Amino acid sequence: MVAAPRFGARSAISSIAAMLLLAIGTGDASWSRAIARHSPKHHGPRLAALTPEPFLRDLAIARHPPSASGASCNPSKFRIALDVGHTAASEGAISARNVAEFVFNLHLAQRIRDRLKADGFSETRLLVTEGKAKPSLFKRVAAANDLAANLFLSIHHDSVPDKMLEQWEFDGRTSHYSDRFSGYSVFVSRDNPDFSTSLRFADLLAREMKAEGLQYAKQYTLPIMGRNQHELLNKDTGVYRYDELVVLRKTRMPAVLLEAGSISNREEELAMGSPERQEMIASGVTEAVKEFCDPRWAILGPM
Repeated sequence: MVAAPRFGARSAISSIAAMLLLAIGTGDASWSRAIARHSPKHHGPRLAALTPEPFLRDLAIARHPPSASGASCNPSKFRIALDVGHTAASEGAISARNVAEFVFNLHLAQRIRDRLKADGFSETRLLVTEGKAKPSLFKRVAAANDLAANLFLSIHHDSVPDKMLEQWEFDGRTSHYSDRFSGYSVFVSRDNPDFSTSLRFADLLAREMKAEGLQYAKQYTLPIMGRNQHELLNKDTGVYRYDELVVLRKTRMPAVLLEAGSISNREEELAMGSPERQEMIASGVTEAVKEFCDPRWAILGPM
């Protein structure tokens, strides 16, 4: 490391402020994460003494407007409806090794719930719905609305249209796979009553997934996807528009759907079933919720 020149505290504060203002002006997506990594909580009292905390907090609020629940939420009272996609009776996609999507969704959602609660979001509620596909959609919407949740997040795992699947033998059975596509994707609906806030959380979530080293699924913009083709709202992080999804347009709170990864891809299916990948995704979701709850989190950490 190159030694920094000696200068006084006032000059240091001015330099920090200048760098932050420059970062806000450029809109660099990595800015908030870089500041978080070099914040006082990581570098002890010397940097803390040089950091004008009220100034930093004002800058954070200017960059990310307050969440719908106020200038900053109380994590212990912030209600998150964590929806397990599909049901035991309507299992969703089948993985390359014949495991139902619902099983993947349930395990990942449980891990996300546990991580959120461990970080203070004690009002996180897991929504596990019963019944057939279409009726279950309205059941989960009603459950989220009855909770008066502040945020709705639906957990899914991806596949591809049937026409794109290939056959192989696994464990003595004919199975179907597609190794052509992989990655996560994040969906929002313009018909949600609070689309702008939904999009803000979707962007935070997608950026955290990318920051974890994950890549987003690119196939949704391709004509080959047919009716499953969707508009890409953020080409940097993989936020897509999907207006027709019932759970996104009928909920009365900001709502986002996460396709955590492709289980029709044989390599990614193995990764999605691993505790390491599940913990990586749970960490990304939790960090996104923290910043959504209080945008100042990205700079100063817990307050």
